[in-house]
Amino acid sequence: MNYLLLQYSQKIVLFMALSKGRKAPDFQLASTEGRTFRLSETMAGRPCILYFYPKDFTPGCTKEACDFRDNFSFFKELDIDVVGISKDSVNTHKKFKEANQLPFELLADEKGEVSKKYEALVPLLGVNRRITYLLNKDHEIVSSFESMFAASKHIKQMVAAVKAHVADKS
Repeated sequence: MNYLLLQYSQKIVLFMALSKGRKAPDFQLASTEGRTFRLSETMAGRPCILYFYPKDFTPGCTKEACDFRDNFSFFKELDIDVVGISKDSVNTHKKFKEANQLPFELLADEKGEVSKKYEALVPLLGVNRRITYLLNKDHEIVSSFESMFAASKHIKQMVAAVKAHVADKS
């Protein structure tokens, strides 16, 4: 079970990933591709990975993005798109994407509304959690992984989840 537990001023707050089998919430955000990305339209009938991360150009987020970049061909061979989402602006995303030669889209969730829908926003702090979702072609959640401080584990978990999902379909 993936969850984040925080203690804030005498209160304990529990954050859990959206549950497996649940339909992923639809959303619309600005993209580094210069268009509006709408999950239900842009990814219609296609599986994808949505990964939420705190901030462009930070060490952990750069490592995570580069791990997805370095394993991008594995996902593309299976026709699975990778999409990164943070609260940074499209302009900051474009610079981050170019600096790290990322072959996938980054989406700007500046108000944190989509992050909130995906249980990826820490409301008391206003920052994104590091959480990754694998969605099937019907945009149901097949797998999720949350670890704020183990950025490199996200790619390993998603590769394993994809392999398991492909095996389940055989």
